[in-house]
Amino acid sequence: HTRVKMTNTTIPGADKLTDNDVILVTGGTGLFGKGIEANVKKYNLKGKWIFLSSKDGDLRNQEQCEKLFTENKPTYVIHLAAFVGGLFRNMKYKPEFWIDNVNMNNNVLSCCHKYKVKKTVSCLSTCVFPDKVTYPILESSLHNGPPHFSNDAYAYAKRMVDCLGKWFNERQRNETGDDTVRFTTVIPTNLFGPHDNFQIEDGHVLPGLMHKAKIALDTNSDFVIYGTGKPLRQFLYSVDAGHMAIWALLNYNSEEPVMISVGEDDEVSIADAAMVILDKMGFKGNVVYDTTKSDGQYKKTASNEKFKRLYPDFVFTPFDQAIEET
Repeated sequence: HTRVKMTNTTIPGADKLTDNDVILVTGGTGLFGKGIEANVKKYNLKGKWIFLSSKDGDLRNQEQCEKLFTENKPTYVIHLAAFVGGLFRNMKYKPEFWIDNVNMNNNVLSCCHKYKVKKTVSCLSTCVFPDKVTYPILESSLHNGPPHFSNDAYAYAKRMVDCLGKWFNERQRNETGDDTVRFTTVIPTNLFGPHDNFQIEDGHVLPGLMHKAKIALDTNSDFVIYGTGKPLRQFLYSVDAGHMAIWALLNYNSEEPVMISVGEDDEVSIADAAMVILDKMGFKGNVVYDTTKSDGQYKKTASNEKFKRLYPDFVFTPFDQAIEET
């Protein structure tokens, strides 16, 4: 039998956009922002899409943030901008992670409220969940306990985005009687894709493995995987995440967060992911597991049941295809 590869043919709600709409994407030149941009081009979405970078203005500064809003006059905002880093940076610069992210979020969401943006979707992270949590992780457990100590400053700053959006929704209801949800949040799992950070030390696991594979190919050396390769992760292709974020902007009408993730059955071990990368890059050499390196958390399974219930027709890009495209 011929297998038909299912694909997404449209983004529900795209017809709500008009040529007069301005959609402002903060952090728009990063991995997630590029995933959104790919969907804007693929589906030829209407409106003026503005993908901001830190070069356009410092969102931590209230005056600069206000200037971006008064100049661009957005009708919609997708807020992705954040001060981020790996484990070492998170542990070393906790005051900066808290202060910079809280200032950025306060300024952006306050401007969205002040300038009457129709809808704001902010991006959280699975690291915001409690350190001790029942699997699979549900959106409702977001505030049910302290996050892991290693990234608690970043995690608490991100949690407050969820709170501030709800408080602005509440103010609107109390002052105008309008119960339209203007602020909501999405929570992506492990993102990867084109325009990722491919640095071996500072990047995430998949781009780091790709970089190491390239070096092993060029130098005819062993390919080294840190740890046992057994930990499981839900890897989400950035182009799929971009589609899901636009869907949320146009269709998701709850102020409660929604997880955007592949399913529990689509968890992939680090070792299996590495084998797909090596296959796509044509590496035939020796693979070594450096078990002196820590595996980190074995799994942090998230449930995408809520998203799939709301958007049952969404088709995820097959993992091997997403790796090949990346």
